[in-house]
Order: sequence, then C-alpha cells, then structure tokens
Amino acid sequence: MIEFSANYIAELLDGEIQGDGTTKINKLGKIDDAEPGALAFLSNPKYEPAIYKTAASAVLVNKNFQPRQELSTTLIRVNDPYLGFTALLEEYHKLTNSNKSGVEDPSFVHESSTLGKDLYRGAFSYIGANCKIGNNVKIYPQAYVGDNVIIGHHTIIHSGVKIYAGTIIGSHCVLHSGAVIGSDGFGFAPQPDGSYKTIPQLGNVVVGHHVSIGANTTVDCATLGSTVIQDGVKLDNLIQIAHNAEIGENTVIAAQTGVSGSTKIGKNCILAGQVGVVGHLTIGDRVTVGAQAGVGKSLDSGQIVLGSPAFDRKKYLRAYAAFRNLPDLLNRISELEKKY
Repeated sequence: MIEFSANYIAELLDGEIQGDGTTKINKLGKIDDAEPGALAFLSNPKYEPAIYKTAASAVLVNKNFQPRQELSTTLIRVNDPYLGFTALLEEYHKLTNSNKSGVEDPSFVHESSTLGKDLYRGAFSYIGANCKIGNNVKIYPQAYVGDNVIIGHHTIIHSGVKIYAGTIIGSHCVLHSGAVIGSDGFGFAPQPDGSYKTIPQLGNVVVGHHVSIGANTTVDCATLGSTVIQDGVKLDNLIQIAHNAEIGENTVIAAQTGVSGSTKIGKNCILAGQVGVVGHLTIGDRVTVGAQAGVGKSLDSGQIVLGSPAFDRKKYLRAYAAFRNLPDLLNRISELEKKY
C-alpha cells in the first residue's frame, strides 16, 4: 500500500495545512463517501455540507475556504482544489499501474522498422514495415500498427487498436481499445446504373501531440492529403471523424458525435454528446455545440448553439419555452373558437 503524509501532499501541491499534517493518506476518494485514510477535495460549494461529516482523513480546499462548522478532517489549502486533485490522480495512476516494458511472445515487428528505447510490445501485437516508433512507447496485446506508421515518444497504444498504413501519431498520446485510425473514408461515386463505385482513399491521418482517442472511435484517412487531429484534442468513445476533416487544438468532443468529411473545427471547441456535423463546414474557435445538436452551416468563433438544426443558444431557449407551451395555447385557442 502506498502511503503519504498530508504534509507531503501539501508540499507537492504548494498548499497549506490546517490540522494534523502527519495524517497518513493511502487512497483517493469522493468527499461524500470517502473512508478513513482517503484524500478528497471540495471545489463546488454545493458539496460543502459533506465536508462536515466526511470520513476522509484530509480534504483539498480552496485557500479562501472558511468552514462554518467544526471539522474532524485535516484541510490542505490550495489555489485550485480540482486541479490539485487532478494532479494527484495522475501521480497515483503512475504509481499504481505497472510500468510495462520489454517484449511478450508471440509478437511481430518487421525488420525494416526502427524502435525506440524502453519499448513495450504486448503479446500478439504487430508492427509492419518501415515504421518509426519513439521512446517509451507502449503497444499492448493485439494492437496492429500498419506499414510506414510513425509514433512519437511516450505514446500508449492500448489492446486492440488498429492503426492503418501511413498514419502519423505524435508524442504523449493515448489510443484506447478498439480505436481505428486511418480506415477508408466513406467515398463512393454513383454510377448511371444506380450502383456505386469505390473512390480510392489515398491520404492518411496525422495526429498531434497530447491527443486522447477513446475506445471504438474511428478516424478515417483522407481521400487525398491528411485528416488532421491537432495537439491537445480529446476524443471520447464512439466518435466518427470522416475523411479530410480537421479538428483544432484542445478541442473536446463527447461520445457518439459524428463529424462529416472536409469539415474544419477550430481550437478550444466543445462538442457535446450525439452531435452531428455535416460536411465541408468551417467552425470557428471556442464554439460550444450542445448535446444532440445538428450543425448544418458554418459557425463563427465564440458561438454557443443548440438544437437540430443548431442555432443560437438564447434564441433556442426562447423557442423551446414557446414549444413547451404549445399544448396550452392550442387549448386556449380551442376554447376561444367555441365561444366565438
């Protein structure tokens, strides 16, 4: 069991102790159901009542927090409890997850490929010809890396990931199980007889640094050129990114969203769950798209949209309020018709 003192955690986070700094911490927990020995955090005032009855041995709080009742737990005061707790989660994850290294048999790597230092290759993993794999890369069992793939340093390829030929993946990325990178774009040309002819997809996918791609998410290769996922992008599970699309830096996309071909999404955007975006659009920076919205036209930077078709959030909320009142309005009209 890994154990630290509250004093050590405060020093790590540049925090201040209120209470017993020698308190031992051996786990992380939620403030409302933490056990003794756990460290919790309080950042949302909604959960303040829980701090007065929590069993957690220590709680991260904002430096300005003023308790209204007596406390039985040690406080660690920091500038931002949520960010501090996130940093501890990252450290805890590193310490409690084994640092995989070496080669498990059977696995395959083509003789023409170059591999970096401290590489982990799990059983039944495959690395094709002319690949370049960076240092400290983890390729878990049953992962497939096609020919001419480049993977940067410290990237993790989880079990069952399929990376098609020609894909470029940056450093410090995480690809979760079942992700498919570089599969054919949906390109079919209608023929006079009503059938469809496949259009060869000759491009690739380029993934930047510090990108996370969720389980069973698919990023299609470009017809020509590249489908681009820029630095810092976070893709949830079950997302479809179509051919020649471009996702800007630090954009976050939630599950079951589909981005159609040749659409460009800007930096620091948020697309909530089940959003649909049609092809050949340009979405500016810092755009927020609400859940289940259907984006059918380009959006300027800074917009917040809801609905299908999506439009301005404030107008949508007013329209929705009117929509909810339609049954009552119909009843009133019916009553008026009866009178007159």
